[in-house]
Formats: sequence, structure tokens, C-alpha cells
Amino acid sequence: MLGCGHGIPGIFTCHEGAAVIHFQDFNAEVLRCLTIPNVNANLSKKLQPAAANEANHDTGVEVRFFAGDWSQIHELLPCVNDNEKDLNSSGQSPTSGYDIILMAETIYSISAHQNLYGLIKKCISRPHGVVYMAAKKHYFGVGGGTRQFLSMVEKDGEQAVEHFNISHKCMKVALFVSVGVILSCENTLSLQLGYFFMSCFMAACLVAEVADGSSNVREVWKLSIK
Repeated sequence: MLGCGHGIPGIFTCHEGAAVIHFQDFNAEVLRCLTIPNVNANLSKKLQPAAANEANHDTGVEVRFFAGDWSQIHELLPCVNDNEKDLNSSGQSPTSGYDIILMAETIYSISAHQNLYGLIKKCISRPHGVVYMAAKKHYFGVGGGTRQFLSMVEKDGEQAVEHFNISHKCMKVALFVSVGVILSCENTLSLQLGYFFMSCFMAACLVAEVADGSSNVREVWKLSIK
């Protein structure tokens, strides 16, 4: 769970049978003072006698906590896609990453959108991982909101398509010039281009909308690899 705060969505997933739950927040103090006490209070029966930040060997549930900025936290998270290792594998689909990423009230600052989305792309399990994002349609005074974030996701996908088309054309030219030399690496190039395309092109669909007519509209969006 990204920007976990009190960690309520992550706690819910544990009650629903999740085997691995990782809570992330920018501030270590938030984890110490809010998240961990709340997890202990709500999951005490599931986690005892395991200590915080460890796997419970009796139940098989792993709960861990990570503090850090979105631009660097992937270096600490254990379930992150290793692009070089995946590309060097024998054509097998990548299996690392998180099946479900949860986040709420994380997109109020436009300046943080790129780092957040970059982390999502590094962390999401391919090709079936999903992201559930709960946020306001617009955050007055700071400029962020669901529309701004989704617009960035859409533009990122368009750039991925353009990059794929250009790279594919260049590969065809190389093949035409020197077929005997290039054929051996055609599959590798195709795998790299396909992996880049798949990892960057995400689709979004609206799951729920809460509008009471007096306060800001709140939405829940699902992001998945298209």
C-alpha cells in the first residue's frame, strides 16, 4: 500500500486472505506512530507472535513497513520488477511485482505524479497486476486530482506506442541491410520492445464515484496493464 497512513485498506486485505502486505509511507514517524499501532490493534490475532516488520511463520502472513520517497523506495521493496533479469530470461513472462497496489489520497501534488507512476510501473506484477486508486477529482489549492493523474498515464501510454513504432521500424531497416547478422537478435529486440510497451501502457476504468453535492467529488479508479 503506497502512502499508507493509517493503513486501513492494507489491513482489510489481510482480513480477506492476503499473504503478503507491505505498507509504505514517506515518513518513518507515520509508520511508527500510526500505521504499526493500527495494524497491531486490528490484526493482533493474525500476527501474534510475530514481531512487526516480519513474516508470521504460524499463519504464513508477511507484514512489512517501508519508509521513503517514491523516487527511491523501489530500492528497498522486495517485490519490484528487475528489468535486466527479466529481459535476460529465456522468453518467460516476468513474475515479480505486486498483484494489487492500493493507494488513497496520494495524487494531490502534481509534482509528485511522475515519481508515483514510475514506482507503480516498477512494482506492478505483469501482466495481471492492478492498481486501485482512491482520490478526489480535484484538490483545490494544490492542483492535483484524478483527471491530472490519468491524463499523465494516457500520455505515457501514447509515448510508449510511439517509441515502439519507431524502434520496430529501425529494426526492420537493420534486418533489411544485414539479414544474416541481425536475425539472431531479432527475438531479443522484439522481447525488449514488447516488454517496454507492456510495462508502460496502462488502462484506467472508474470503479466508484462519491458525490454528495456539497463536497469534492471522490473517485476510485482501477489501473491495469493493457
